[in-house]
Amino acid sequence: MDALDGLNPVVRGAFADAVLGALRAGAPGSDAALRGSLARGTADAYSDIDVAWTVPDAEFDAASGRVPGILGGLRPLASLRVDPEFRGSPDRRLFFASFVGLPLFWRLDLDVRAASAAGSGTPGPRRAAAPDPDWSPAASALANGVAAVKAVLREHPDTARGLLERGFARVGAQASPTGSWPADITRLADAAARAEPAQRALAEQVRTLAVEYLTPITP
Repeated sequence: MDALDGLNPVVRGAFADAVLGALRAGAPGSDAALRGSLARGTADAYSDIDVAWTVPDAEFDAASGRVPGILGGLRPLASLRVDPEFRGSPDRRLFFASFVGLPLFWRLDLDVRAASAAGSGTPGPRRAAAPDPDWSPAASALANGVAAVKAVLREHPDTARGLLERGFARVGAQASPTGSWPADITRLADAAARAEPAQRALAEQVRTLAVEYLTPITP
């Protein structure tokens, strides 16, 4: 079976619609909308799901706290991370979610904003990012690995190289991309698993993704 057979855009579209409906139902007076390539109609098979959820100011904290339950109610969560840059913001949260049974390519990036911040187009002042014990550098590095697979498939090798360089740096690995993409991404996955053993299962998925999609591609 061709790997692309598992990337049916109809399945992704239906799931994106379910996300929008669940979010709108999750906070009175809120709205949710697609952003990025899905909203523009320029998505390819590898595109992720970008969503903006605008909630009334008075609902912002409660709505943000309900995100795990809302998303997990649609499909079991494989991972859910909150960008530490916005964890202390009074009017914005940025969540990264992946789901059991959906391709790693189809990560959900959920931008939650209070209505006053969304209406102005610019979020209000936020605190400087502080060390976050819940933020996983290894998981972040592995997300770079997935994005690098996409970049190679889209014939953007310089983007892939930059993603891998930043991924290696996040886990303290003294390594550089060589352009042998499956091997490079496997090295990143191995480094992430060594740095944080709790991420071994995700690392194995990233290794498999690189082999499945990139083995025929040579530098």
